[in-house]
Amino acid sequence: MKTAKHGGLYLVATPIGNLEDITLRALRVLREAHVIACEDTRHTRGLLTRYEISGKRLLSCHEHNEEARAAELVELMQAGENVALVSDAGTPAISDPGYRVVQAAINAGLPVFSIPGPVAAVAALASSGLPSDAFCFHGFLPAKQGQRRTALEALRDEPATLIFYEAPHRIVKTLADVIETLGDRPVVVARELTKLHEELLRGSARQALDELNGRERIKGEIVLLVGRGESPAQAEQAPLAERVAELIADGVGRMDAIKQAARERGVSKREAYRELEAE
Repeated sequence: MKTAKHGGLYLVATPIGNLEDITLRALRVLREAHVIACEDTRHTRGLLTRYEISGKRLLSCHEHNEEARAAELVELMQAGENVALVSDAGTPAISDPGYRVVQAAINAGLPVFSIPGPVAAVAALASSGLPSDAFCFHGFLPAKQGQRRTALEALRDEPATLIFYEAPHRIVKTLADVIETLGDRPVVVARELTKLHEELLRGSARQALDELNGRERIKGEIVLLVGRGESPAQAEQAPLAERVAELIADGVGRMDAIKQAARERGVSKREAYRELEAE
């Protein structure tokens, strides 16, 4: 750890499940830090005990007290103490507390160091099988359906793999909203990453929804990845109106024909209706 008249802030990534997923540097920083600021002191104490790190001053730093705690941590660093900041799992400030502490340290002219390690979004993307050359991470979607659908619709034309965190009790509703707003795109539902019951459910959004709907209970932390929109192959398909007319001629009802044509093109029913009305 660097020595100076003032201390510094060390953002320490910790395991997202398997306790072996911690770096040697992270362990050294935790051993040498004067203070460890953590989302849940009980959770962090368990990690420290696992690696025989004792005698550390732990301060809680969570979403409800982060702003006030940030000022206190800055004072400690200005007094020469090094502060290690951890969340319950993964990298601090990535959909976890930490952003305000980082900003406060920067505004006070204090050094900030990142001790890289696990990030659930990246771990899920690497093993998803979806394109990884461009991706957009959006953390947690809104809990309310209307706001969630609005957020998803804003991403409809994003030419990248979309990554979200989601709670197990909302994943079914979120998948239904993905289908409604983005169409039946390829998705991956990554659950319990690095843990004993790790699962990556791959397929279309409809297939994933049907699978999860059939389960009595869904458990664990979830990363939801949504593939890109229209592919080059889809772009070469017949115009939407022609496909709808073709399906109707085959005896499919108009509403069902629009739904099927929309699914084939990876767009939402709403977008298909708009396109048909514009013609």
